[in-house]
Amino acid sequence: METWDNTAIANPISPLESLGGSPVLPHITASTDVEAVAAWLAEYQESPQTWKCYRREAERLLLWLNTQNMTLDQVNRDMLRHFEQFLADPQPSTYWVGPTKPRHHPQWRPFRGGLSPASRRQSLVILQGLFSWLVEAGWVRHNPFRLMRDKSRRMSNQAPRIERYLERELWEWLWQWLNQSAEEGERNRYEVARRRFIFGFAYLLAPRVSEMAEARMGDFERSEGRWWWSVVGKGNKMARIPLPADMLECLAEWRQALGLSPTPEHQDDTPVIRALDKKRGIGHNQLYRLIRETFSEAASALEAADGNPVYIEALRRATPHWLRHTSITHQAQAGISLRHLADSARHSRLDTTARYLHNEAIEWHQEQQRHQIEPRATQDDVETL
Repeated sequence: METWDNTAIANPISPLESLGGSPVLPHITASTDVEAVAAWLAEYQESPQTWKCYRREAERLLLWLNTQNMTLDQVNRDMLRHFEQFLADPQPSTYWVGPTKPRHHPQWRPFRGGLSPASRRQSLVILQGLFSWLVEAGWVRHNPFRLMRDKSRRMSNQAPRIERYLERELWEWLWQWLNQSAEEGERNRYEVARRRFIFGFAYLLAPRVSEMAEARMGDFERSEGRWWWSVVGKGNKMARIPLPADMLECLAEWRQALGLSPTPEHQDDTPVIRALDKKRGIGHNQLYRLIRETFSEAASALEAADGNPVYIEALRRATPHWLRHTSITHQAQAGISLRHLADSARHSRLDTTARYLHNEAIEWHQEQQRHQIEPRATQDDVETL
């Protein structure tokens, strides 16, 4: 299959039948599984990033069901088990897996690769919510997720701790690489400056990709002698984040590359991250691809320099969200308090932020070194032997 067409999954569905045989009309206006899922997604239209994430997982399920000639109402526990295995290894890979492309590109595919255990958990959590909603809507008769015996373990979306981040040594190498001199030419210098600002912005303030793409110059404001970044984040929550001195320096350098004064004017509604014309903003997908391409280039550069293979692999796997994880993790390691770290990350629960705290594991490892097969002899002990 060379191209994907969403009309391929729009199979008409008949109204459900009750146990007594009488038709049960759904409580939503829909005649296909796709329309039923669209009605569910409409509940999240106020949160664009959540909507996008939920659409991706629902779309994968619908496309897979289409290859099985099945509908949502036919999904049972066995089918769910097969789908979970499919998420780990989508086959045939030429049909399902491909590089990041715009959705309507001929080479667009639903997967970049098999999903990690954490990503599979997230997918199942989202789809469990979809089926719960569809049951209430009268579109399906049952929720197969309720039959999972080990549901509490497998459906937990709280991983023990965050692992998808760049270790400090790797981040320091990457930042040094990003700050190398640009090749000759105004466009090359501009692109290098833009890339450096994007990574500095992501590392110092831990924004989501959508928040960076939508940021305006006027969001950086000075109040009582201190600079802050105002952002509307996930769930339309407004927050004001303190700017570290390095971020103010990054912003000044970037504005200089744009031919602007070092600091923004009050209520400046122009985009922060801009296209090659230095005026227009760039979209979420374009920013996502730019960051992924930078990671890929960095991996090739580190490989050419005979760098650490583990670090090279990390750069090849890294996504833009790794930068947010890296920022929060490194802030925690720098000693920023959990309360302030949660405020900066805009987490509604402290236990979410606590997943970034690796210090306890480091201390545990250090203390464990006291446990020895034989106590190490001191010099005094050696002289008395």
